[in-house]
Amino acid sequence: MSSPAAAPSSQTAKASLPLGLMVGIAALIAVLLLPLPADLPVAGQRVLAILAFAVVIWISEAVSYEASAIMITSLMAFLLGTAPTLADPSVTYGSSAGVTMALTGFSNTALALVVGALFIAAAMTHTGLDRRIALVTLSSVGVSTRRILLGAVAVTVLLSLVVPSATARSACVVPIMIGVIAAFGVDKRSNIAAGIMIIVAQGTSIWNIGIQTAAAQNLLTAGFMDKMLGGRVSWIDWLIAGAPWAVIMSLVLIVVVLKMLPPESDSIPGGKAAVADQLAALGPMTSAQKRLLGVSVLLLLAWATEGKLHRFDTTSTTYAGLVFLLLPRFGVMTWKDVQSRIPWGTVIVFGVGISLGTTLLTTQAGQWLGQQVVAHTGLDQLGTLGVFSILAAFLILIHLGFASATALTSALLPILIAVLQTLPGDFSRLGMSMALGFVVSYGFILPINAPQNMVCLGTETFNARQFARVGVLITLIGYLLMLVFAATWWHWLGWM
Repeated sequence: MSSPAAAPSSQTAKASLPLGLMVGIAALIAVLLLPLPADLPVAGQRVLAILAFAVVIWISEAVSYEASAIMITSLMAFLLGTAPTLADPSVTYGSSAGVTMALTGFSNTALALVVGALFIAAAMTHTGLDRRIALVTLSSVGVSTRRILLGAVAVTVLLSLVVPSATARSACVVPIMIGVIAAFGVDKRSNIAAGIMIIVAQGTSIWNIGIQTAAAQNLLTAGFMDKMLGGRVSWIDWLIAGAPWAVIMSLVLIVVVLKMLPPESDSIPGGKAAVADQLAALGPMTSAQKRLLGVSVLLLLAWATEGKLHRFDTTSTTYAGLVFLLLPRFGVMTWKDVQSRIPWGTVIVFGVGISLGTTLLTTQAGQWLGQQVVAHTGLDQLGTLGVFSILAAFLILIHLGFASATALTSALLPILIAVLQTLPGDFSRLGMSMALGFVVSYGFILPINAPQNMVCLGTETFNARQFARVGVLITLIGYLLMLVFAATWWHWLGWM
């Protein structure tokens, strides 16, 4: 008698909205109902309400990022469409203009570069060149544990140059390293196995900072700098600023892992043979791999010489490379080969994220919020190093609640750039924005803070506690090292 009555309640529970979504809706309504400040336009308040909704659902992951992008687009269409324009408060924007604002990010060159980067990453996995590069690199290292760990870092660095996707890089390296660990004959839950996988995850995040095209959040940062500051940082300038920090932190990472996860053995006799066997199984380098390697090297040269030997930006040269990769006969892939390998949802989220950040600026919401932050925190009383130290620490702490650096960048970087624009003093807003873009990649503490962390955690070679122990120390050292760089190297380069 009681079971039929229980069924509807169970079905109702399953059909209820996720808590995070309900909290997001509540945050949206709460901001909309707040008294309108005299210096904030109605459209600006509504954008802040949409931002509050976006932050909550991104942190809670109540819905997928792709679904959140559609929700944000709809909210912008209706809430901004019915808001008075800044030029004439007696006239509303209209839903068509609201949709246009929601889609402005899709015309940004940063989004085009993300798409191009995803195509290159797909070409790497399609041809197997990424796996060959990783194995060749590992085959050149010795058999000691320290050399194996150094080899894992070296693989990460090389793939960061030619595979512009952190998730794709980790997805390539992890199976290789699992095979090597198995060939070593060491236990899957040994310190050696844990150290290798933690280095792959943490090293990927470190080199996301060192190389502009290594991560989507870097390209999103570049897009915001272009829209909000009217300037851009070239690939080589980013490398000159970020790579020295990444080199030092890579060495720090190895030392920390060796200290906190001391290996059970100092040498692994079968390691080099295992890598050699995997490399031999690949056979000789294919013609497609040779062509892709040639295009990749030319792209690296084009990116590195932008503004020095030519005036073509990174996006333009990347698409020129894609033309060669898709050409009949000469190319290495067809559209059908790569379309299933491209995470199109990432593209949608990226475009909407740029739109939301840009709209914060055009509705004066970003400037107003920046003024409030400066007025209530005393940032305007601090020097350049003090401002950077506080904003960087804030980003590191808030990142603990985000599972996506791209979502974190979309939500907060436009606001922080607006804060920098509001601050007095003679310092490089462009350089400070780049440095804060570096900090966005600090996904070192929790496995959920970055996709590559979750890929490595899935190998079951380490647990979240081991990862966090290493990650907390790497975060602290990395933060302090960035302060040193801000006071010295970046200051000398004119970025501070």
